[in-house]
Amino acid sequence: MTGRYADQPQLDVAQDDGTTRPMSTPRISVAPRADVVYPVRAGDRLDLLAAAALNDSTRWWVIADANPAADALTLEEPGTMLAVPDA
Repeated sequence: MTGRYADQPQLDVAQDDGTTRPMSTPRISVAPRADVVYPVRAGDRLDLLAAAALNDSTRWWVIADANPAADALTLEEPGTMLAVPDA
């Protein structure tokens, strides 16, 4: 399983107690090419769509990244048109 931050460089961030904590650098999202536009239906969820389209429910974020102009809170609302990448 590969997460969206898997290949990001790490930073050592200073903490209040004088220690440091490793954190990922910010990730710049680049929308992948969408091969399908899917109309969301009642009961659809991004993880279920990712399982069907990408064969991995944990890659729901790939669909979210492919729809950067959409409000994240409305991606699962019926009638929303989602770009679904073939990746």
